[in-house]
Amino acid sequence: MTNIFGFYDLAGLELPNRIVMAPLTRSRAANDIADEMTALYYTQRATAGLMISEGTPISREGQGYLFNPGIFSPEQITGWRKVTSSVHGAGGRIFAQLWHVGRVSHESIQLNGAQPVSATSKVAKDAFAFGYNENGEAAFLPASKPRQLTTDEVVRVIHDFGTAAENVMAAGFDGVELHAASGYIFEQFLNPRVNDRSDRYSANTLENRLRFTLEVVERVSAKIGSHRVGIRLTPYGQIFDMPLYPHIEQTYLQLGRELAKRNIAYIHLMDQSNFRHGSITLPKSAQFRALLQKLRAAFDTGALILAGGQTLESANQLIGAGTVDLVAFGQLFISNPDLVARFEHGWPLTQPDRGTYYGGGAQGYIDYPAYAEQQSVSACRRKGVSAKTKW
Repeated sequence: MTNIFGFYDLAGLELPNRIVMAPLTRSRAANDIADEMTALYYTQRATAGLMISEGTPISREGQGYLFNPGIFSPEQITGWRKVTSSVHGAGGRIFAQLWHVGRVSHESIQLNGAQPVSATSKVAKDAFAFGYNENGEAAFLPASKPRQLTTDEVVRVIHDFGTAAENVMAAGFDGVELHAASGYIFEQFLNPRVNDRSDRYSANTLENRLRFTLEVVERVSAKIGSHRVGIRLTPYGQIFDMPLYPHIEQTYLQLGRELAKRNIAYIHLMDQSNFRHGSITLPKSAQFRALLQKLRAAFDTGALILAGGQTLESANQLIGAGTVDLVAFGQLFISNPDLVARFEHGWPLTQPDRGTYYGGGAQGYIDYPAYAEQQSVSACRRKGVSAKTKW
């Protein structure tokens, strides 16, 4: 029976295993440019079958958090090239996650203090951006009131995604993942209780609601090839003021069918059941599991990736049953750079320190040791030898 350690052909990209490192915002990039520390972080985790980068803003306008490496300037492309070169040197494969947060931003991040832009002018209630407070200090701040994009501006944003995809490939990545999840700009068009437009990108019909997402997919595919394009989705997700609405299943099944026609490499589903958002824990959703099974049939031309609270056991069950092709892990990769080996050998897992998830320096970022290193340090201590002196 196929399991998580099996080989997988992802639209011509050979993966040595079916373990995916999920995108993880870490907010470590000074000047929003990937550097040597970024390169080391990803290279430490390069045994994953596929790594997906942290959310990578396609433009200054699309940025909602400070210290996230973008992909819209020559310096950012050069910075990411350090990462991809190091990862490939270690035998890894990596996609860049293209990100536009839409209304989940703050005026302090935007050029000249402009309003964030979105499908709507509705404020994202209880959503926070990471910008500059009145004292010029980096801080979490309530999302600013957005400005609704004009129709021509929507087309321009679609083109921005195409340009960013070209930049991604110039930086040496193996492909792109569109961040169409977690309440950001794609969902702001998809959700009829957020999208209050009256043009061809309105929520008046399902076709119109899907239009922005599909046109971005088409633009990016035209630039780099559909076989190097994936997309992340969060059906039934409610974070950043994404209310549930009727016909969610219909929406995502139709989207799956349309994406199959466009021959993209994969759909990456994030199960946000039991996802903690502030003081709220969202309930488990049997609806998500039902949709997962149906989407497997609707999207029959590419791979299906599942993320969200998975374990080695659940991953093997899902892959063995043919429900998904690959399984993504997020927080476990933060504290276990050698997660693949730990799973394979049954070695214990290190629990991550949530206090060092975002911002800061090397601590909680590149200082988590591999299991073999932990054992070496422990052996030195047992012998009364300083590990620092010995090594």
